[in-house]
Amino acid sequence: MDEQELLAARFEEHRPRLRAVAYRMLGSAAESDDAVQGTWLRLVRTDVGDVANLRRWLTTVVARVSLDMLRSRETRRDDPWESRLPAPAVGHDVGVGPDERAELTDSVGLALLVVLDTLSPAERLAFVLHDMFAVPFDEIAPIVELTPAATRQLASQARRRVQGTVPDPGTDMARRREVVDVFLAASRGGDFEALLALLDPDVVLHVDPAATLSGVAGAVGAAAVAGTFAGRASAARPALIDGLPGAVWAPGGGPRVVIGFTVEAGRIVAIGLVADADHLDRMDLRIRDV
Repeated sequence: MDEQELLAARFEEHRPRLRAVAYRMLGSAAESDDAVQGTWLRLVRTDVGDVANLRRWLTTVVARVSLDMLRSRETRRDDPWESRLPAPAVGHDVGVGPDERAELTDSVGLALLVVLDTLSPAERLAFVLHDMFAVPFDEIAPIVELTPAATRQLASQARRRVQGTVPDPGTDMARRREVVDVFLAASRGGDFEALLALLDPDVVLHVDPAATLSGVAGAVGAAAVAGTFAGRASAARPALIDGLPGAVWAPGGGPRVVIGFTVEAGRIVAIGLVADADHLDRMDLRIRDV
């Protein structure tokens, strides 16, 4: 085995962890594979003899690559909404089977992905690396260009937001269903004022990369989100998404786009449009009668 083959073998040992970090940073199986590939390209250009801890080095690099991708994504979020709904995006490493891809999504529900996407890129990185992968703050700090103390505060801010907005299974499901149903009815009817009444003033619309490729844009604030949905959801059907009230666009019976809602105190605080094929495949989707 030559040096290149040995390096590739060592990299493959760390690939599952790298993909898991990237997926929680990016929320897309296709983009996480791109980030892992970018990490490999950086590795082959590096003198590994200078790398004391390969696992730590690779984690840092995939985090930096993912952070750059997140920041680049932020610059594209003012794209206009287009009338056509997105088709699923398919993209993953050759030879990666469904069981491996399942590891990316089984512990990352739609609600958490929606909440993570409301964080700033730096907040998301600090929270993901520290709270999900136990990376020390002194190793995270250089990535976000802050002191360890400031990085700790960044993660703390993110943690409070995540803990405050991920739905509690014990909340009133009937009320949440009602909110979603009224929202869909108001959207179909183009009732802007009714939509405003249902939305938190700081509501965030998250659009995953697969949907973004089709020109669908994210939005922040009740007026912007209400304007996005007014008259738009005529083809969406109410559904249970991993047991939570939401909606799905499924022409021909197959889901193409899922709309997830995070509801707090009777108001919608976050909405997520998901078109990523790998993620859709792992969801428990059940069309329901209103």
